[in-house]
Amino acid sequence: MSSTLNKEIIGAISDGSHGDPFSVLGLHDVEIDGKTKLVLRAFRPEAKSVSVIIDKKKYELDRLSKDGLFERVFARRKNRFSYELEVTSHDGKLFTVSDAYQFDSLISDFDLQLWGEGNHHQAYEFMGAHQRTIDGVDGTHFAVTAPCATRVSVIGEFNSWDGRVHRMRKFHDQGIWEIFIPHVTEGDYYKFEIKSPVQDPPLKKSDPFAFYSELRPGTASIVTDIENYSWNDDEWLKKRQDKQAYDQPISIYEMHLGSWKRNPDKDPGFLNYRETADQLVPYLKDLGYTHVELLPIAEHPYDPSWGYQITGYYAPTSRFGTPEDFMYFVDKCHQADIGVLVDWVPAHFAKDEHGLRRFDGTGLFEHADPRKGEHKDWGTCIFNYGRTEVQNFLISNAIFWCDKFHIDGLRVDAVASMLYLDYSREEGEWVPNQYGGRENIEAIDFLRKFNDSVHHHFPGVITFAEESTSWGGVSRPTETGGLGFDFKWNMGWMNDSLTYIEKDPLFRKYHQDQLTFSLIYAFSEHFTLPFSHDEVVHMKQSMLSKMPGDDWQKFANLRLLYLYMYTHPGKNLLFMGCEFGQWSEWNQDKSLDWHLLE
Repeated sequence: MSSTLNKEIIGAISDGSHGDPFSVLGLHDVEIDGKTKLVLRAFRPEAKSVSVIIDKKKYELDRLSKDGLFERVFARRKNRFSYELEVTSHDGKLFTVSDAYQFDSLISDFDLQLWGEGNHHQAYEFMGAHQRTIDGVDGTHFAVTAPCATRVSVIGEFNSWDGRVHRMRKFHDQGIWEIFIPHVTEGDYYKFEIKSPVQDPPLKKSDPFAFYSELRPGTASIVTDIENYSWNDDEWLKKRQDKQAYDQPISIYEMHLGSWKRNPDKDPGFLNYRETADQLVPYLKDLGYTHVELLPIAEHPYDPSWGYQITGYYAPTSRFGTPEDFMYFVDKCHQADIGVLVDWVPAHFAKDEHGLRRFDGTGLFEHADPRKGEHKDWGTCIFNYGRTEVQNFLISNAIFWCDKFHIDGLRVDAVASMLYLDYSREEGEWVPNQYGGRENIEAIDFLRKFNDSVHHHFPGVITFAEESTSWGGVSRPTETGGLGFDFKWNMGWMNDSLTYIEKDPLFRKYHQDQLTFSLIYAFSEHFTLPFSHDEVVHMKQSMLSKMPGDDWQKFANLRLLYLYMYTHPGKNLLFMGCEFGQWSEWNQDKSLDWHLLE
């Protein structure tokens, strides 16, 4: 039969290569015999036949291709109308659906403007997957950035993972793609299928802005609503800014959720967020800790990375439960006047195929040049901090944790690797900046913007830098030339203290400078004194095993070291297990040695 479309467009819609399906599918005006008429087109690969229901009346559509493209011309209708599609599948099933291509864009011009400028600090409010009700129809709105893609689709169980069914609308100036898909709801699994001009076949990517992810080894994103939790931490939030001021005591318990305690009756035995909170809070209160700091809890595929190789920056890892379960964890801590800090990792990200790397077939989130875009030591990618997409993504992510999960502080991992272009690189393996230097100017600007943004949106939230060099002004305000962090980890103090205490007491008198040197610079920054997870792994021995002497002397020396830490200028941080003198190194695959306390 005749069609209002030419063969090329029919073929492009049918094989999934058409980059602008909204210009073809849904309702459109067409000129036929000099008259303007309405045409309705639908693409349903699973359909044997398709009818449109308008005001309870049913009209059958004509098939244009064997792949499932249908259309009907309405000669007497001039005004657009609401409709549903009645589909009869090849296996005889009959069902009614709303058509995704009858809905207009849900992204505002203001959001697009801020995104294009690189100044959108709450992009999570419209990017990713958000359940909506539009014109009385329940569904989910999807949005993703992929500037170089020629086609992006949402795939999931709801469309048999067929990338031809729900192709998205593109805003070319901003590189954002979006679609509202009716009937997609809480708990539905999905990914983005991205067709790139430089890579074939199409890529299948997890949602960078997903709030919840499938448990590894699965890699799908999951539609979820994170707005329904009832918080009970108003009292904490009111006093947080005063409780976290420079003149207040801060004692931090650093922990890895997967190995603090385990349930021997489960495999792998992880406690969930709620179980951990119920046991952790009274323990921390009894020991007098003011804060707990969590190794990265964002979604990551590889357990031995401890969470530092992230694929889902907006999703608390599903290893330990749902986003609401993690909200309960934070809420429970706050009700006991315990602040919650998290390790945040903007320095690098995982290379896994479903993640951010080559997201649209090109270096979107990372530098395309491996001399700037890869960490050889860690096998990860480095963010391109100069791109507006990266600034929107990362700064929004920092704000997201403070906003939606009431996080009280962010400890930024591996800051030194961000500041220096030649970090852990030999001559010829790095590219100087525009002035010929080794400083990463884009990363410096990003860190300042990050700190200013967090402090602007959440004045009571504090930021920490794990920075191991002598870079000046890490914890100085940005308006005076600093990076804007509230605190800097004092790695020099940590190394000097451990080197000193590990010596036989008989010889310590020759090395007293290792105790006194830190006081020369103790007030040049706002320091945190860390005995962290890094000091009790990889054959470094546990804190107790580092001490000299017999068993009694080891315990005495460790108590002396902790006393020195708590009386030295600076805030304090101690990794789990160190507080009770665990003999063995930390092992992320098992629980701490709690039997030692029996």
